[in-house]
Amino acid sequence: MSPARSESPSVVADVRLTGAERTDPFGSDLVDVHVADGFIVDIAPARALPRRGLVLDGDGSWLIPGLWDHHVHVVQWALAAQRQSLGEAGSAAHAAAIMRDTAPLPDGRRIGTGFRDALWPDAPTSDILDEATGEVPTYLINADVHSVWLNTAALRREGFEPDGVGILREDPAFEVSRRLNAVAPDISDPLVAQMAQDAAARGVVGLVDLDMAWNEEAWARRAAAGFDALRAEFGIYPEFLDRAIAEGLQTGDPARGGGSDLARVGALKVITDGSLGTRTAACSHAYPGDPHNHGMLTVDLATLVDLMTRATGAGLASAIHAIGDVANSYALDAFAATGAWGTIEHAQLVAHADIPRFGRLGVGASVQPEHAIDDRDMTDSLWADQTAQPYPLRSLADSGANLLFGSDAPVSPLDPWAAMAAAVYRTRGGRTPWQEHQSVDAATALGASTHGGSADAARIEPGARADLALCAHDPLAASEAELRGMTVAATIVAGRLTHIA
Repeated sequence: MSPARSESPSVVADVRLTGAERTDPFGSDLVDVHVADGFIVDIAPARALPRRGLVLDGDGSWLIPGLWDHHVHVVQWALAAQRQSLGEAGSAAHAAAIMRDTAPLPDGRRIGTGFRDALWPDAPTSDILDEATGEVPTYLINADVHSVWLNTAALRREGFEPDGVGILREDPAFEVSRRLNAVAPDISDPLVAQMAQDAAARGVVGLVDLDMAWNEEAWARRAAAGFDALRAEFGIYPEFLDRAIAEGLQTGDPARGGGSDLARVGALKVITDGSLGTRTAACSHAYPGDPHNHGMLTVDLATLVDLMTRATGAGLASAIHAIGDVANSYALDAFAATGAWGTIEHAQLVAHADIPRFGRLGVGASVQPEHAIDDRDMTDSLWADQTAQPYPLRSLADSGANLLFGSDAPVSPLDPWAAMAAAVYRTRGGRTPWQEHQSVDAATALGASTHGGSADAARIEPGARADLALCAHDPLAASEAELRGMTVAATIVAGRLTHIA
């Protein structure tokens, strides 16, 4: 009898092992993996040991450590299911027309997401959007989430004066996104549950949630209601740092009140600059056609050092958003000054002299390989004059940095297989590989998609947590198409099935 979802198999039978830095003697031979109390207790040749209890038949598939997405905005990604996709919009007029034909949500607003205006032939204006959408409050969220285009009705609803354009950038844009994401739990939690189930079907056993909210409350509520599809580590933003310190939260602690250890406290999250698509990432050279625009630092170095010092002293890791090379330099300076531990999020443009500092300082590079493929044309255009290295995955790995892969969903879909394919093959859709010298090998990509990252990749061995995924192809030998289309037959968290095909 085949196991069902939520059951806990005692044996994962007839599987092949794969992964980075294996030390087992089995090669590609079939093995049985024996599990008890959420941990791997033994691995043996198939049928060498009695198969007691519930058996999950792997049928010769490949067993890998469970996958993690190290950067997700959980509620915003879940709500994307209700919002109009604008990824195919090729111009401002096209995006406005899509929104004209979009039905309002029950609260009376139209919300679209995922547009990329950096290379549009026409500029967004209020006239274009107002003509298409009229008096229905309409919000278009940039794919990078660092800007929002609102019609006049939406601007007035949110308390902003119309300026003829309707584009809000950085903090005002984040504030609007926070308001849009502040839906009632009876709406958001079912969508989060569906999001998590979709992730489990891709072999995901955990994620890092960087929603701009007091996330402990939400995760405790979900856990108390029975949420058990994956593990979560949640971020804490600067406006909540004092509260987190006062209440004694430390990185790694279980969320209080959830009755589960699946949700845990993560890191202090600080956004220090903008983005490539919004042309606000802090860079050493100006953006083309705009000689005074070097992007923007949204947190100065003294403030960043103060935040990280207080977080470190309280037992909190730091996760510092830095996209441009100037922002990455400042973030590394702050890690060096404070002795903080944690990650730089994104690291999309890094000065060559700064690349070895990640490894020397022990700072993880939490990167999103699909962004390189999504943004290749923008990078070649908007960062053409930059001298730093864009998306330096291979250089970071070679210098000893720990790579941790994620999606930044909803910026890119929550799909670790797409991230691995982008990192290894640096292409999508049949195009010539982009910056191919920055590709990484498949073992590094798989390790970077597990909890510990490439430098501390999860392994399948006795004593390890039984967080596992059963897939159709060996990820270390898969083609780009096989990675992107990987079929996952089963996913296991703490020995319990969260997905079974």
